[in-house]
Amino acid sequence: MNETIKILIEVAYMVSAVTFILGLKMLSKPTTAIKGNIISGLGMCLAIAVTLVNPVIKSYEWIIIGGLIGSVIGAIAAIKVPMTSMPGFVAFFNGTGGLASMLVGWSDFHVTYTGKGYGEYSLENIVLILATYLAMLIGGVTFSGSMVAYAKLEEKIQGKPILFKGQQLVNAVVLGLGILIGVLFFASPNGPLIYPAVILLMILANILGILVTIPIGGADMPVVICLLNSYSGMAACASGFVLNNTVLIVAGSLVGASGIILTAIMCKAMNRSLANVLFSGFGSSEGAVSTSVTGEVKALSPEDAYFVLEAARSVVFVPGYGMAVAQAQHVVKELADLLEKNGAEVKYAIHPVAGRMPGHMNVLLAEANVPYDQLLEMDDINPIIDTVDVCIVVGANDVVNPSAREDPKSAIYGMPIINVDYAKTCFVLKRSLASGFSGVENPLFFKENTRMIFGDAKQTLTALVNQFKEAQE
Repeated sequence: MNETIKILIEVAYMVSAVTFILGLKMLSKPTTAIKGNIISGLGMCLAIAVTLVNPVIKSYEWIIIGGLIGSVIGAIAAIKVPMTSMPGFVAFFNGTGGLASMLVGWSDFHVTYTGKGYGEYSLENIVLILATYLAMLIGGVTFSGSMVAYAKLEEKIQGKPILFKGQQLVNAVVLGLGILIGVLFFASPNGPLIYPAVILLMILANILGILVTIPIGGADMPVVICLLNSYSGMAACASGFVLNNTVLIVAGSLVGASGIILTAIMCKAMNRSLANVLFSGFGSSEGAVSTSVTGEVKALSPEDAYFVLEAARSVVFVPGYGMAVAQAQHVVKELADLLEKNGAEVKYAIHPVAGRMPGHMNVLLAEANVPYDQLLEMDDINPIIDTVDVCIVVGANDVVNPSAREDPKSAIYGMPIINVDYAKTCFVLKRSLASGFSGVENPLFFKENTRMIFGDAKQTLTALVNQFKEAQE
């Protein structure tokens, strides 16, 4: 009977794995994303259900307690966390996944070491030792690194890179000690020094996670989120081997692989290598090369901006993190509807690294029910942007900075941007002339066809909406 149950569990795991793959594929298209999310969720429910009927489980008290606590925390967080905090929320959950994998590795090691031991070398034992080591190492790095990313995103610590002398050497020493413990663990898994060495490994892993994340600035957070997501997947995959759980191995592999792919896409969008993102201290006051930008700023009131928009036949919104902070996405949609009613064609240009995580702007605009067919990627809008009457930049900065295209001395030179300065008129909605997260000044503000509309983006857009409504009455 037990053998039959084991076979049925493995079959159910395979079905779950297929739903994960199908769901992930469907997430690649806006029209099928919701259905893909539901299919993946149902697959996970199946995996959890069949795991709980496994004959090796003798007691359910702690499982039920843990499940209830986790469900309550997750539900409250999902309901109460605002969209502006979603990047930090994702980073935090990546960290909890890493912590879970680290604890799985530690728990299995503790039970095995204090019990029967690892026994003679065999393929099964070699895989178990390696997986246990990787679960603790990668899980620890993911946990502490994600907590630092969360603190930076939520501005609990400064978002700029934190650098100190000899930082790379310290990182190398900590990593080297972690690898040395791995070699010792593999060479003598039942030795008397292994228990304290494994505890030291987890401490070093968490220290390493902090050290490799603090030098990364806010401008690089979309890449970091992707990378930490990949780490959490690899840690989960390792813990799957530790537990000999097929569905956990598959799910972890999918998350790890997709995270790496997305990291590569983000790096390409910034025209920078992953090593440059991780080790350059981009945006630090010590390392940034800034070219002084001078010129005359031409400010405009919302009332005057209305007359330009009223005559426009094509308008493109370019959202950035400022839109998220101002929670202006709904007002953007309202203004877009009024512009369309007035006869203008409206589009939204999305830069791959706008905001603090991949897809940040897409999520916000979807929340405001913006049609997906109006969203254009950078490569689609740039060839036609010189035909656009008005570009409205809502809180974006670095992703529209012409220095990336024009100034070889700029720290962001070579980064692909949305060429909003090529439009006939460009409105920039911003509180001040302050630089973005890269710390690079923006010559867009002084361009001949640029008009600055200072103030809170939501209030400015609301004023424009009111102007259109008054004119229609």
